[in-house]
Amino acid sequence: MAAALNALDWLSKSPPKAYPGVCVAYGDDAFLKRLVLSRLRKGILGDGDGEYSWDELDEKETKVALRDVLDELSTVSLFGSGKRVVAVLNADEFVTRFRPQLEDYVAKPRDTGVLILDVKTWPANTRLFKAVAASGLQIECKGPSADRASGWLVQWAGERHQAKLERPAAELMVDIVGPELGLLDQELAKLASAAGEQPIDVALVRDLVGGWRAKTAWELIDAALGGQSSEALQQLDRLLSGGEHPLAVLGPLGWSLRQMGAAVGVLEQGDAAGRKPSLRTAMEQAGVKPFVIGKVEKQLMRLGRQRGSQLLRWLLEADLAMKGSSSSNHRARLVLEELICRLSAPSAQSSKT
Repeated sequence: MAAALNALDWLSKSPPKAYPGVCVAYGDDAFLKRLVLSRLRKGILGDGDGEYSWDELDEKETKVALRDVLDELSTVSLFGSGKRVVAVLNADEFVTRFRPQLEDYVAKPRDTGVLILDVKTWPANTRLFKAVAASGLQIECKGPSADRASGWLVQWAGERHQAKLERPAAELMVDIVGPELGLLDQELAKLASAAGEQPIDVALVRDLVGGWRAKTAWELIDAALGGQSSEALQQLDRLLSGGEHPLAVLGPLGWSLRQMGAAVGVLEQGDAAGRKPSLRTAMEQAGVKPFVIGKVEKQLMRLGRQRGSQLLRWLLEADLAMKGSSSSNHRARLVLEELICRLSAPSAQSSKT
C-alpha cells in the first residue's frame, strides 16, 4: 500500500474493489473528510441496507472505549454486506490512549469489520502510521493549493451541481473565498441556482460571490491608478473596518491586477519577438473579459508599461509577506497600503503603454 494518498487524487479515481481492515482519514479539511468518509461508507457497505452496518463514535462527545469498538467490529451484520464498519470521529485522543493496542490491531484486524479513524494529526514517523501504510489505507485530507482548488471547482460544478463553471470564474472564486472547499461548494450551489442552464462566468461570480468587497476592490484600483491615493486608502479602510481580513481584500484586488500584469507580459513578449500586438489584443490574450476590456484598457494606460511590468512581482511580494512575516492584521494592512501607493505613483513617472 502507498504511505498516504491525497484525498483529491483518491476521490478522482475509480473506487477500489476491496478495502483493508483499517482506514485513516487525516488532516484539517473537514469538507474533504466528509467526502472521503462518504465514499468509504458506500464502497464498503454498498447501497440499500448498508446503513445498519455503519456505526459512528465521536470522541468529542464521549470518550470512546477500545473494547466497544472491537466488540462492534467482531459482530457480523444481519444486513448489507455482512461487514461492520466503525468510524471513530475526532479520534486524536482515542489514538493517543490506545496507540499500542491499535498497533497490534492493525497487524491483525478483524475479518468481520473495517475500522475507520478520523484524525487531524497523523505523524509519518510513528509505528502506527507505518503499520497502516503497510497493510491499510490512509488518506490525507489537506486543503489544496489555489490552482488545484480552481481545477477541482470546475469538475465539481459538473458532478455535484450539474453546472458549467468557466475556469476564470473558478479562479476568481478561489481568490475571493480562498481554497476552502466547503465554503467554495456553498458559493457554487448559489451560483448554479442563479445561472440556471447558462455557464457560470466571471460577471456572475463578481456579483454573487464578491459582492461589495469585489466592487470596492475594483473602485480602489480605479482610484489608485487615477492618482487618487487618498481615496484609494479610504476605500481600503472601509473594507478593513467592515471586518474583511486583509488576505480576503488581496484576493479580488490581486485577481484584477494579475490580468493587467499578464497583458503587459504579452506586450513585452511581442516586442521581444519583433511583433507589435495592440493593447486590446494583449488584454484578450491575457483573459480580460469583453465586458470590462474598455475599463481595463484605461487603467493600463494610466498605469504605464514600466509599472505594469512590475505588477506580478508586487503581488507576489504582497502575498508572501501577508502569509509570512506580515501575517498580523496590522502589518498586513501596511502591505496593502504599500501596494496602493505603488499603484498610485504619478503617471509622469511611467511611460505610455
